[in-house]
Amino acid sequence: MRTDALLKPLQALQQWLLPPCCLLCGAAGDQGLDLCRACADELPRNRSCCARCALPLALPAALCGRCQRKPPPWDATWAPFRYGWPLDRLESRFKFSRELAAGRTLQALWQREPRRLALPELIVPVPLHRARLRQRGYNQALELARPLARALGVPLRHDLLLRARATAAQSELDAVSRRRNVRGAFSVRAGVALPAHVAVLDDVMTTGATLAECSRVLKRSGVKRVDVWALARAPASRR
Repeated sequence: MRTDALLKPLQALQQWLLPPCCLLCGAAGDQGLDLCRACADELPRNRSCCARCALPLALPAALCGRCQRKPPPWDATWAPFRYGWPLDRLESRFKFSRELAAGRTLQALWQREPRRLALPELIVPVPLHRARLRQRGYNQALELARPLARALGVPLRHDLLLRARATAAQSELDAVSRRRNVRGAFSVRAGVALPAHVAVLDDVMTTGATLAECSRVLKRSGVKRVDVWALARAPASRR
């Protein structure tokens, strides 16, 4: 019997024994999520944005002003949510408080969002340095990428991009310092054959400095098209 055929009755039994409960307000969960309908309706979807960098805009555009002035090194971006209430609360609890229930909810939300880009040949999550990985216990980008890759049927490599050196936390830096902070911080594992089309994936895209450096490294290594996938995109005020 196939594994997915076994999982469905087990998941149904789990939901009967432990019905989903909203992580934000405590009400009953809806549609199998640990979110109630009211909180789920408040999720800020990023449906009007720049196609190149996913910056939230009043009207959709192929290129925002910044991308027109200086195109980023990647080719297109898929970021289905804006980084705002209540998604930012779930993301913070998953990333910094080790709340795996919030991570499972974010995984499920991402899988349910429509995808407007062609599927890549490979998904590569942004790596953590080994010191940060030991401190946190898991890589939030990898944990988001795994179920998404399975659902889409796309191979995933978590060991392709390497974090060559430890860097300061990006959240503590301004835009210019973020770019300097990650310059030269990544490399591609030697001896690996790279496909033509890769999606590099992270949890939140703020200035795009980390994803830009990853994209440059991949393209210098021979990748023809690099798409950026992020669960959420921060608004212009956070750039």
